[in-house]
Amino acid sequence: MARAQGPIEQTIRKRVADHPDATWLKWKDEEVPWRDVLSYAQRAANGLLELGVRPGEKVALLLPNRPEFLWAHLGIIFIGAHSVPVNTSQRGATLAHILSDSDAVTAIVHEDLRDALLSVRDRCPLLRSTVVLDGKPDDGIDWDFERLMDGADTEPDVDLEEPSGGVGMMYTSGTTGPPKGVVATKYDTSPLGIILGATGVQAGETLYTPLPLFHGNALLISFIGSLLLDAKFALAERFSASRFWDDCRRYEAVEFNTLGGMISILLKQPNKPDDADNPVRTVLSAAAPPDRWREFEQRFGTKIVEFYGMVDSPGFLLNADGKVGSMGKPIANIDFAIMDDDGNPLPDGQVGEICFRHPLGQMTHYHKLPEATADAYRGGWFHSGDLGVIDDGGWWYYKGRKKESMRRLGENISAWEIETVINQHPDVLECGAHAVRSELGEDEVKVVIVPQPGAAPAPESILDFCRGKMAHYAVPRYVEIVEALPKTETHRIQYAALKAQGITPGTWDREAVGYKVEKV
Repeated sequence: MARAQGPIEQTIRKRVADHPDATWLKWKDEEVPWRDVLSYAQRAANGLLELGVRPGEKVALLLPNRPEFLWAHLGIIFIGAHSVPVNTSQRGATLAHILSDSDAVTAIVHEDLRDALLSVRDRCPLLRSTVVLDGKPDDGIDWDFERLMDGADTEPDVDLEEPSGGVGMMYTSGTTGPPKGVVATKYDTSPLGIILGATGVQAGETLYTPLPLFHGNALLISFIGSLLLDAKFALAERFSASRFWDDCRRYEAVEFNTLGGMISILLKQPNKPDDADNPVRTVLSAAAPPDRWREFEQRFGTKIVEFYGMVDSPGFLLNADGKVGSMGKPIANIDFAIMDDDGNPLPDGQVGEICFRHPLGQMTHYHKLPEATADAYRGGWFHSGDLGVIDDGGWWYYKGRKKESMRRLGENISAWEIETVINQHPDVLECGAHAVRSELGEDEVKVVIVPQPGAAPAPESILDFCRGKMAHYAVPRYVEIVEALPKTETHRIQYAALKAQGITPGTWDREAVGYKVEKV
């Protein structure tokens, strides 16, 4: 019998050997010991084999934050297959693209997402089987999750040429094109080890995350980080500002991660006399707003450790010294440089593209996109698409996106995701989507529309049309109807010109009129 020998499998087996009854997962009022973690992983692995999944194949996970996500993800790893975590807000063309492009042969879906999956299944020719959580196997669903977990609680008998990675294939938004699948070709946990070391979390202590497991932050830093640290992992269903600090106290969490506007949102909660009476020592933050940094630390009695990283390739900056506003400095012998459009290094103080190269060479590739991969790694450097600047002390600062993409509610959004849907509206001739800065430090989405001749679409009708066809966070806040879009001589939309126009007197704002976007 072959035995799974990857780092995740080996780590879990070691934890079971060392302290089988010690808690790993904290979920609501439940605590799951290491012994059960191994049992659930093995049962899921053997269930997947019985379902017909083989090493090297892809399994899509359309699941909310639940322990079942973890058991399925681990089961996939244990048989040498590849997990494809899918943002549970994806719908329509983008969801179909991810499932089809990834070559997923199986999808494990929550009952609430059954219809979203089945509505695009005919566009996913390689999808052989489906499993539903909290539902019954009918109408295009083959198994329920209970049957998957009926697999034998033994080591899966698989013949692995090489172990699968701990994260799987993750999809990241393009710029004006569809999401790209990021596949790791090499693995190096040393940057993660340095970042985890900066948090100060010790073995047996608790990391907490309300961030979605389909996101690289929760899956890589919190989930895998807890395994490597031999720490406890407290998981929430979702981020709730009103419940957040009570959760931290309940789980005795000493650390959590933030993304996007979380810090600003938490600061907007009413002040309480016990705000600083919590166990959290460290907040690992991406994009902490400089003007709220010290206020947050003082109010909640914690320390912000800032970092920069991305799913596309492992390059990390780390600021464990509290330099307000800075992403930090390079770690783990990874070379960083600020470059101009021609790939030439720029001197300190000049804004340019953030580029980096790992000592092991190219670490990732984009699935089925050799040209995009070659372009991203041109000259031997990974070109991030982010803009930055270095001060005279060697500290790095973020200066926005070079590419035409948006970031809202912690999620990257491509113009393609929005335009592909809105261009299907019968009254729309063409449109261009772009970012508008928000008060939370992220982006709001604006779409500029050229109507069909003689048509006069109402902004509300545009957003009604978006319902169920794109992720809720991608639905535009702002709509403007114009006679023509700015174009280049080759008829490409000039997104920079749209962004420069920003909010005009003719811009419709859904928040100003009380239009609500509900999660479908």
